[in-house]
Amino acid sequence: MKTTTRTLSGLGMLITLGIVYGDIGTSPLYVMNAIIDAAGRRGMTAATPIMLGSVSLIFWTLMLITTIKYILLAMRADNRDEGGIFALYALVRTQAKWLIVPALIGGAAILADGTLTPAVTVTSAIEGLKGQMIGPVHFSVNQGWVLLVVTGILLGLFLIQRFGTQMIGWSFGPLMLIWFSFIGVMGLQNLLAVPGMLRALSPVYAVKILFSPVNRQGIFILGSIFLATTGAEALYSDMGQVGKRNIYGTWPFVYAMLMLSYLGQGAWVIRHGAALAAAHPVNPFYAMVPARWQWFAIVIATIAAIIASQALITGSYTLVHEAIGLKLLPRLRIKFPGNVKSQLYVGAVNWLLCAVTLSIVWFFQTSSHMEAAYGLAITLTMLMTTLLLHAFLLQRGHRVLAQVYVVAFGLLESLFLVASLAKFVHGGYVTVLLTLAILTVMIFWHAGNLRRDAHLAEAENVSLMDFVPQLDALSQDDQVPPFATNLVYIGHVGTDYAVKRATVYSILDQQPKRAKVYWFVTVNETDTPYECAYTVEQLGSRSVMDVQLYLGFKKPQRLNVYLRQIVNDLLKEGLLDDQTPRYSSIPGRRVGNFKFVMLNQQFQDLGAQEDLPTLDRLLIGGRLLLQRISLSPQRWYGLAFSDVVEERVPLFIGHQPDRTLRRNRVE
Repeated sequence: MKTTTRTLSGLGMLITLGIVYGDIGTSPLYVMNAIIDAAGRRGMTAATPIMLGSVSLIFWTLMLITTIKYILLAMRADNRDEGGIFALYALVRTQAKWLIVPALIGGAAILADGTLTPAVTVTSAIEGLKGQMIGPVHFSVNQGWVLLVVTGILLGLFLIQRFGTQMIGWSFGPLMLIWFSFIGVMGLQNLLAVPGMLRALSPVYAVKILFSPVNRQGIFILGSIFLATTGAEALYSDMGQVGKRNIYGTWPFVYAMLMLSYLGQGAWVIRHGAALAAAHPVNPFYAMVPARWQWFAIVIATIAAIIASQALITGSYTLVHEAIGLKLLPRLRIKFPGNVKSQLYVGAVNWLLCAVTLSIVWFFQTSSHMEAAYGLAITLTMLMTTLLLHAFLLQRGHRVLAQVYVVAFGLLESLFLVASLAKFVHGGYVTVLLTLAILTVMIFWHAGNLRRDAHLAEAENVSLMDFVPQLDALSQDDQVPPFATNLVYIGHVGTDYAVKRATVYSILDQQPKRAKVYWFVTVNETDTPYECAYTVEQLGSRSVMDVQLYLGFKKPQRLNVYLRQIVNDLLKEGLLDDQTPRYSSIPGRRVGNFKFVMLNQQFQDLGAQEDLPTLDRLLIGGRLLLQRISLSPQRWYGLAFSDVVEERVPLFIGHQPDRTLRRNRVE
């Protein structure tokens, strides 16, 4: 999909509608409802100034944040055509060390707030069935059955993720085209009855409503208005799947349809304000649709909500994958059920997201309660993106633009953040707690790595070349019992043959390990799905091998299979000495046994590290704990049935002497 949608084309724009705009495209389902609930339905008897001001705020919020910030500015900050807060951080992280802070906060917030999107969109769509009739079937206004249906839809959506959604994805575009066309036409039909609503396009009404006495919320009305642009960050993150040109080509259409829907809903509320104040809660989105189109509206809204949820789920996978690559999160099992790298599946994330989303559905019960909590954390993400974009503009030499940008959007988004703080007591604390939980994991993993590395002396990285003579001698030493024919260490061998001291410590000091051949393997993941290649370098010896393995993201990590094949290739070329085992059940076998050593670097005793500051002990200890509960190297490299030795080695090789130790003379 990725390669066919890079350039501007009709097909590319159609697919873009299905992939990119699910979140922001379903906002009309709940934004106006949230505004009315926050303002008070009784206040809708004088709805004209509130509706003119609210729709004006929506128009200019979409103009400033979505169009100018994300479409025109942020999408220029692409990292090899990829977007999103982590891709942006990867571009600017060399500018200043503190930029990791907005990256961590923003990434944690968008993951946390994303759990509300599937819940609120699907619930809003299904609630349209309340009070409806299908032939003899009458749907009650009771919320219980709505929760059951929403749970079934979301559970089914999470269940199918492991099988891949590429084929379904191709149908999303036409369905979203129908959705946007429908909401635009319905909005236009109601707008024609109150053409004066077009005055809302003037910024004057946006400013006036903030200070008008009819607006009892004051600036806190912005907390509801902000919901109209919550999908802007996801739009930036999905840029890599479809290409920025197709987003440029489709946004004017999407923007127009969204505004027609909001204008139409505003017109309907102006016409029916008195009835709205007296009736039981009514969603203006469904209320403005003629009776004969009600069923179609509910069906297409449910489909659009599912598409939006799917986009958030796959977006979470991508975000986690990027975080793992930047070493901000522990390593998790990642599968690629599709044929493109953007189609991935992270089981742990999927089921955690499923559990949290369903818990939110049952905790908040109704979409109106979810709306009251929605959007708080995402304002943090947008503010953090602003800081990173400021660094990007400075990096590109646009100093004046950078200063104007950070002041203008920093103030604007800070205003939205302050307005959204009112949501904290209404359920916003849920996403804040989720954000803090994710942020804590990121901090322990990232900062724990940094503090550990800071305490490691430069000598902890050594040149493998310096130890080749010893490895050669050990390989030939008959006085040392044989440990393995092929002894394999998986890690990173740098261009200068640098390896961790712990690796050679394990071979020479922990227990001298005699092997016929020592293999030092570096696994490199490539962007080509099925690439499977290697380079091998003999380090001046037939006993020491540096292997660089290049595996496509679709290739399974079966290192035992690949290494056996590499050994066979080198034996055929005469680059290795014969390994034919004396005893074997396999006729013609020429390859000896393999033993994989996995190094588990640990503190000898965290509490005993007196020279280590308390905070560093806490961070490094937390990082080691996460390492123990995350995916094991054996499973990651497909070595579940191989001879694997997990060896504990000290995190810091060598001990500093304790100067307080004294010898007492015996009388």
